[in-house]
This record gives sequence, structure tokens and C-alpha cells, in this order.
Amino acid sequence: MNDDHLRRAIALAAEARAGGNPPFGSLLVGPDGTVLAEERNSSRTDDDITAHPELKLARWAARELDARTAAGTTMYTSCEPCGMCAGALARSGLGRVVFALSAGQLDGLRSGGGFPPVPTEGPALFEEARVPVEGYYS
Repeated sequence: MNDDHLRRAIALAAEARAGGNPPFGSLLVGPDGTVLAEERNSSRTDDDITAHPELKLARWAARELDARTAAGTTMYTSCEPCGMCAGALARSGLGRVVFALSAGQLDGLRSGGGFPPVPTEGPALFEEARVPVEGYYS
């Protein structure tokens, strides 16, 4: 873990907030310690609820890095990635994530806590739903 990289992620979060966005920032560091890319949350200014820095960096890495390099990277981020970003990171092939605030700590700083869950139902129609999926992951 590198405290300087975490401090940079926190500074990026402050920049995001100063720009009118939620206060989150992240950077991706290569296997040799070089900063490869930085991002700030831009969900408000981009009118895009997915414009989280972790997700933007995961997309960048998938486009720009080969699998071996990606596996050697570390993402430093100001806050523990949300569920959306965690899902993208799991698929991105990045090596690891180091965060400053946990999701629980963040919720403690929000008035009213975190976001309310969206009700879901399922599974349903297994026989029909499996047809386009079966064999895809083989």
C-alpha cells in the first residue's frame, strides 16, 4: 500500500467535489509504480449515473492494457467501490484495489445513511432463460 497514492485519490475526490460532483477519486498504478491514469467522479456534470472514477478506470484498463499488465496494477481510490464498480472491477482483470473510506464509513457520513435497496424478484423462466446462455461460458 502506498499512502501517497491514497492521498492523491483523496485529492482527486476533493477536485470532483469542487467541480460539482460527488467526492470520489481514483488512480490506477502500474506494476512498476507508475501512475497510468487518474479519474474523478463526474456523474453530475456528465449527467451519467455510471461516471464513477473506478468504473471509468476499469473501462480504460480493459481498452488500453494487456491482461498481464492489468493483473499487475493497483487501483487506489478514495472510497470502497460501490456494487456497480465492484462488479466492473471483478471483470476488469485488475490486480487489486486499495481504498481509504469503507462503504460503512461513507454511509456514516451521509445524512440518512446509504441508498435504499431496489426490490428484485427471481429467478423465473429458467428453461427459457438458459437457452441463450448455455454453452457461452464453456
